[in-house]
Amino acid sequence: MADRKPSAPPRPMNRRDLLRGRPRRSAVETSFDAAAPAPSSGTGADYWIRVHRRAMACRFEITLAGEDAGHVAAAREALDEVDCIEAALSVFRETSELVRVNREANLGATATDGDLFSLLVSCARLHQETQGAFDVTSTPLSRTWGFLKREGRLPSPEEIASARARVGMDAVELVTEGRTVRFLRPGMELNLGSIGKGHALARVGDLLRGRGVTDALVSAAGSSVLAVGGRDGGWVVDVRSRQIRRSRLARLTLRDCALGTSGAGEQFVDVAGRRYGHVLDPRTGWPAAGLISVSVVADDAAQADALSTAFLVGGLDLAERYCASHPRTLALVTPDDGSERPRVLGGHPGASLEEA
Repeated sequence: MADRKPSAPPRPMNRRDLLRGRPRRSAVETSFDAAAPAPSSGTGADYWIRVHRRAMACRFEITLAGEDAGHVAAAREALDEVDCIEAALSVFRETSELVRVNREANLGATATDGDLFSLLVSCARLHQETQGAFDVTSTPLSRTWGFLKREGRLPSPEEIASARARVGMDAVELVTEGRTVRFLRPGMELNLGSIGKGHALARVGDLLRGRGVTDALVSAAGSSVLAVGGRDGGWVVDVRSRQIRRSRLARLTLRDCALGTSGAGEQFVDVAGRRYGHVLDPRTGWPAAGLISVSVVADDAAQADALSTAFLVGGLDLAERYCASHPRTLALVTPDDGSERPRVLGGHPGASLEEA
């Protein structure tokens, strides 16, 4: 297990300075380009306390109202858990549980811990429910395109076909008895980057609630958000995109639910004037196209995170089908058609929407 880094000390903020020009509720800004969250006006508190930690290559932050200063210790403890999750699930740490599974599952069934196994079971379910658009085995494709090391390139069709032969969550055998994982195709790899931050937020939320916290906003990279409670109406979230000229795509008010946002512009490779984004369709081996961004509200932060990626890959049709059959799912899907207007699909009882 990696050494834990101390949490940043809570930073009280003057309400007058922080909230100038903001709406009359607690808010955070979110965007797929990982804009730093910035809470806005309040639940009646004179100031806010933000406890944060750098983990999973981004900033994790818990925002508490000043009147809840007694929960700072719980917030620090919850952020300690993020370090533990990263140590177990990172593909960039040779000592992680996930790297061990990737190495040994190619040789035969390998047992893993309960947390990772449960997460993989969820990934398999989401893979099936999204007709393969969500797939945590797509690392060979990311490596072929150069996105794994942020060195984008255009691979040959033969390279793409070779990588695709090593991709497919349906070729990951999960056996509940013994919690074993086995790869049925040689050269497969798991990468939980499309669900890991949401999974961490869900765990943080569970820990906070277990310590008696009833009102907090938890965010990771600005693209994944969990609202714990939401007194005085809820937490306000502005959804933005770097590729949209308007100040925001929409404004959401959240209470006891989670938001995940994915977009097409974070990494890309430009070849002969054509841009190829880093979000790859595991079913074709080529970058997803047709949508600028997707935001999803769901009960669970891991699910919201995963579905935002799945809908970006699967497009408007998949998002429509999924939301129609899963009533507690709200999706804001912005087509790449020049309109800069998101399509609103489904709904969630913990979220209210104000379009820009």
